[in-house]
Amino acid sequence: MKKSLLIFAIALGVGALVGCTHNNGWNEKNRKAVHDDLRNYRDMIYVEDLQEIEFEDFSGDVIDAIEIDYPLYTVYYELPARGDTLDVYVVSTIVERLDTDPHNLRHIFPYSWLVSEGILPSGLDGQAQRAFYDCLSRKVKRQYHTSNRFLYALMNDPNAANVVLQMQSDCAMELFDWGLEVDETVVITTSN
Repeated sequence: MKKSLLIFAIALGVGALVGCTHNNGWNEKNRKAVHDDLRNYRDMIYVEDLQEIEFEDFSGDVIDAIEIDYPLYTVYYELPARGDTLDVYVVSTIVERLDTDPHNLRHIFPYSWLVSEGILPSGLDGQAQRAFYDCLSRKVKRQYHTSNRFLYALMNDPNAANVVLQMQSDCAMELFDWGLEVDETVVITTSN
C-alpha cells in the first residue's frame, strides 16, 4: 500500500511537472504578445524600412532567439527588465542580418533617403544600388571591423554620422562620379 501510494505520488508529481512545463512553454498567444511588442520598434533604424513580409520574418527571428534562451515563457515574461532584454534581441538580430548580408545596409540608409539628401542620384537601377551598398559595406567593415561596433558607433558616437556620410559620398563619387555640392560662404574680416 505504501509502495503504491509512493508510485502514485511520484506519477502525480511528474504529471504536474510535465503539465506546468507545457503550460509555461511558448504558445501562439505568447508569440503574438512578443510580436505585438516588436511593433513598437517599427520606427527604429533598420526596422522602419522593412516591408511587412520582411518585418514578419525579422520578428520571427527575434522571437525564435528569445524562445531558445527562455524556453519557458513565464521566465521571459517575468523578467524585471523585459523591455531591455527585447532591445538586446532586436539589436542582435540586426547585427546578425548585417553580418549575413552587408546589402542589408539599405535598411539603415534607404536609397530614397540617400537621394533626398543628395548623396546619390535618382534613377539608379537595382544593380547600381547593390554596387553602392557593397562599396559602403566594405568601407564600414574597414572602419569598424564588425557590425556590432558599427551599430554602437551610430548610436553613441556623435562623429559617426560624419564618418558614414564621407563613406557614402566616397562610394557615390567612385561609382557614379556623383558628389555632394557644399555651398560654403567664407566671411573675411580685417582686424585693425
